[in-house]
Formats: sequence, C-alpha cells, structure tokens
Amino acid sequence: MRFFLLIISILIFISCDKKTENKIDKGTYRAILKVQDNQELPFIFEVKNDSLITIINADEKIIVDEISYKNDSITIQTPVFEGYIIAKIANNTLKGSFIKPSLDRIVPFEAQKDSVRFSSIKKETVNISGNWETVFSDDNLDEKYIAKGIFNQTKNKVTGTFRTTTGDYRYLEGIVDGDSLKLSTFDGAHAFLFTAKVTDSIMNGFFYSGNHWKEPFTAKLNNDYELPKEEDLTYIKEGYEYFDFSFPDTRGRIVSLSDTEFKDKTIIIQIMGTWCPNCLDESKYLVKYLKENPNENLQVIALAFEVAKTREIAYKRIKRFKERVGVEYPVLLAQYGKVADKTLAQRKLPMLNHIISYPTTIFMDKNRKVRKIHTGFNGPATDEKYHEFKKEFEEFVQELLSE
Repeated sequence: MRFFLLIISILIFISCDKKTENKIDKGTYRAILKVQDNQELPFIFEVKNDSLITIINADEKIIVDEISYKNDSITIQTPVFEGYIIAKIANNTLKGSFIKPSLDRIVPFEAQKDSVRFSSIKKETVNISGNWETVFSDDNLDEKYIAKGIFNQTKNKVTGTFRTTTGDYRYLEGIVDGDSLKLSTFDGAHAFLFTAKVTDSIMNGFFYSGNHWKEPFTAKLNNDYELPKEEDLTYIKEGYEYFDFSFPDTRGRIVSLSDTEFKDKTIIIQIMGTWCPNCLDESKYLVKYLKENPNENLQVIALAFEVAKTREIAYKRIKRFKERVGVEYPVLLAQYGKVADKTLAQRKLPMLNHIISYPTTIFMDKNRKVRKIHTGFNGPATDEKYHEFKKEFEEFVQELLSE
C-alpha cells in the first residue's frame, strides 16, 4: 500500500495544470540516480528526437523507443525490462524517479544537458588496465563471492566489467580521478556504481546497486587469475537419469520435454528471466545463432523464472520479451513471484544440484542425456571471454547435431 501511495504522490508531483505538452529537446544528457551514502550514479543518454533515446554505456548503445508525454511530464519505458523513468520536464532538465514496480523500488532521478559521465579533479596517478582478482563482501560468509575485474584504461578513461561465476556486471564506464576509481552503468534493469581507492595494485571500494544494495569489495592486480570453469558448478544429481519438466507456455498449454515434438532432437534448455540482463544477452545470441544456423533437429526451450506479482503480469512480460528480442523458440513460465528465489527454482527442477545463476544453460543430446551445463553467461561486455564462449558453443552444438 505504501508503494502505491508513493507512486500516486510522484504522479501528482510531476503533473501540473498546463494544457500543452513539454517535450524533451535533442542533445546529450547526463542523468544521475541517487544511491546510498549520498552518492550519485551517472549515465549518459542521447535524445535523437522526442520519441527516440539512446542510453550509452561504453560500447553499449541501448535504443529506447517507448516514450510518452503528458502535460509537462515524460515517461521513458526501458526496452524489454519493466523499469521506467517518469519525470517532469523544465528548461531542458528532468526530475523524477526510476521505478521498478515488481520490487517496489523507487530511485530519485535527475538529468540535464551534459556529455561528461564523471568529472575529474586530479590527474590520474594509477593505471588499472589488466585483470583483477576480486572478492565482494569478504567479511560476510553468507554474501561473499569472487569475481574477475577486466579493465582497460586510456589516460583517465576506464572501460571494462567484473565477471563473476554467474555472469558479468555489464558495460562499465568511468574514470580514475587521482587514485580514485569511479565506474557506472544503467541498462533499465540494473543501475550499478563502483567506487574504489587504488594503491600499489590494490583496490578497496564499494559496489552500489540502485539505492537498495551496497557491499564492499577488494581486488588485487593478477593478470593470471581465472574464475572456476562454468561447466563445473551445476550438474545432474545422482539418481536422476533424465532432465524433464512440465510448464505452461504463454497460451497456457503445458509443455514437457518428453513431448513427441522434441523426440530425437538436440535440446538446449535456457533457465532465465525476462528481468535479467545477462539472460537478455544470451537470448540475443541464441536468436542470432538460430537465424544463421537453422536446423530442424535443434530445439531451444527457455524456462522463465519471473519477478512478477501475478501470473498474468508474468505472461505479459514474457510476450513483450519475445516480441522485442525476436525470440521464436518456446518460453515457458516456470515460476513467478516478488523475487527470483533460486531455492524455489531448484525445487521446480529437483534433478539439478542447485541453481546459482540466471541464465543457466543445459545441453542435451538426441537421447535426452545431459552433456553439459553452463552456469551464467559472459556477455559482449567481457569481450575476449564472450568470443571464446561463442566459439565453444557453436563447436559443441555442431558436435551434438552430428552424432
């Protein structure tokens, strides 16, 4: 109830009695989201025209074409994901909120014309180019996890990402200001800010996700560091001969892996969610691969674990996801709720030892034997690792099809 009252107050705030619509002018804008510790999470977007915006994170360009106006207010619906920005327009500035309804999250938002993501005060005193052995929440055994930072620095400009055992933290972009590192990204689903002090090949800093999460991290330069192999983390438990399921598609039809339509086919199962950026990256890759390599003996099936308060909302998001991404393979609703609970997800698929990542990808041969399970997804922000994944994926799928 408190969330809906807050939404109403925001709508009242950004509305007025003007009869004419204010529309956003062309140009480059610097947006900020207010996060914890009075920190500002910046990102850049370019207004092509009043109905087309491009969000820019390093080499990533996110096209936003679902934009509406009412009086002096603008609503910017991010592509695929549920998150949206609603703000009041005044003198080429925007002020309002970034909202994620299913999680009851509201983050203060502002934007004005500017092309500088982070301003620097001091000349850079360190160069962080290379690989960084990283630990998040080292002092909390329940939250602790490892990562690999991959960065490239030119003068004071930095791009790169953190890879974890379950995926990557997207396209990060920022600066080194003296000995201080600042990185951010915004994709409509996640808003990330990393700040750190860097001395003697050591980083100590904090990771902010929206205004709801903050955790410390430490890292040391180690160009030989590698994460555990993605194929060693999730497996079929002893006593289970086959992987199977029964979940409804968007028409309500129950689909099982044992259905005759999948008989004698090589199967790829994608455990995912429409809210998940790494899942979006993998889905885009799968759509492209299937288009370029059509084969009637290959079948991809996605199992969606949705952050949605009702079944109807979950179906709506799956349909939107399929339309926006061009997904033609089945996307089944495996679970919905306020959070993507991995423990509950594992109960839906009891043959797996656990589910620790969205996405998790399962490769099965024509005899329905699981041949490999790949945990997480290294998206295009990881560069070399992404190209390595594509090569391994294509070779392995061809091997299964040739048997």
